[in-house]
Amino acid sequence: MPPFKTVWRDLCRAFSSSSIQSQSDDTGDGAPKRKILIHAINYAPELIGCAKYTAELARHLARQGHQVEVVTAPPHYPGWYVRKPYKAFAYSSETLDGVRVSRCPMAMKTDAGGVWRLLAPLSFGISAVPMLLWRALRFRPDAIMCVEPTLFSAPVALLAAKLLGARSLLHVQDLEVDAAFGVGHIKGAALKNLAVSGEALLLRGFDHIVTISFKMRLALAAKGLEPGAIRVLRNWVDTSAIHPTDSRSNSFRAELKLPEDAYVVLYSGHIGVKQALDIVVEAARRLTERSNIYFVIAGAGPSRQSLIAASADLPNVLHLPLQPAERLNDLLGLADLHVLPQHRGAADLVLPSKLSGMLASGRPVVATADPDTELFDMLSHAAILTPSGDPEALAAAILTASQTDLSEQAEAGLRLADSMGAKRILPQFEDLLTAPAERLEEAKNRETAEVG
Repeated sequence: MPPFKTVWRDLCRAFSSSSIQSQSDDTGDGAPKRKILIHAINYAPELIGCAKYTAELARHLARQGHQVEVVTAPPHYPGWYVRKPYKAFAYSSETLDGVRVSRCPMAMKTDAGGVWRLLAPLSFGISAVPMLLWRALRFRPDAIMCVEPTLFSAPVALLAAKLLGARSLLHVQDLEVDAAFGVGHIKGAALKNLAVSGEALLLRGFDHIVTISFKMRLALAAKGLEPGAIRVLRNWVDTSAIHPTDSRSNSFRAELKLPEDAYVVLYSGHIGVKQALDIVVEAARRLTERSNIYFVIAGAGPSRQSLIAASADLPNVLHLPLQPAERLNDLLGLADLHVLPQHRGAADLVLPSKLSGMLASGRPVVATADPDTELFDMLSHAAILTPSGDPEALAAAILTASQTDLSEQAEAGLRLADSMGAKRILPQFEDLLTAPAERLEEAKNRETAEVG
């Protein structure tokens, strides 16, 4: 991390410059290459959640010839603890896949909950201020992208963009404020009103807002934004990396010593409050007499140990740790049926990022989703749907699925996954960060007219 005087010197140079707009190189192929700075609390080598998509976007941009930098925290998700060899309380930098990555300190507590869900991202938001300003002033980006969560990163990202005349974009992966109050991480009417007001003010400052679902777009519009100014780009899936395989020859079946006739119900991903995996355990409890139905829960997160304890007496529930990226396709191929639970309080405040991989694996899905939610609308023809928070209904659906040919739903899921393929989505994201402003304004006007 540079000393304060270095940051101050660069800041003064920026203000005294006759033109602080960054100049990008034109490679001669008609498409000028841009400098893009990304500010996000989660990044590689984290494997799941927002980190996966931010890292894949950064790598895509770098492969297209753009210069990309990232300012982030040490790897800590899931579980809210820093993985070695990284350190929680140190600034550092490295290069990953052609992207310069600067990391900033963050105070955290393992399996953070309660007030720590506020303090940890706040500490990162504060410690990242000098680093982001320094890298912005040195790098002179054409575009600065900020990822929510965490919204604590947004003020300095917006300030840097305004200072340099750079395009600003906020990628809303999670309606962080609403979700925190919705599932009870943070409580208090006065605190909620303050947070919502501050959020609305920040949102209006960005040139572009991208989110991952239409219901989230409506929620953002309710905060004072024009619906047409909010672009919906789903979380994508690399269908060349995630694809259907033969479940009977799956390596995990041998490792778990599953019988040949085992019908595997799989959950893979983050294990926390929003995932509501307690109802999966309760569904498993109701199906203990069905000796061929096994539940496999793979992942990590603050609720994992309590979930293991809650299912300790269930022989039909097996647990796996979070798997490396190179085994993800094999893991998803273990499933005869994917299960996707979701906390009712988080409905339409997040859209589970694991969904696209489930669909691309070519396996049927059972999801807990209530009518009029985005998840319900998306999966109405591609999955079995049960009410959220209802383990009895979930158990009945799983039993029915184990006795039914669901190839039609699986095929519908593959078509849906293809619509969210990385080759479709990533170029659209790149366009928002790099295309000429005039073309983006025309697209925005068309979007506004369609939404209106």
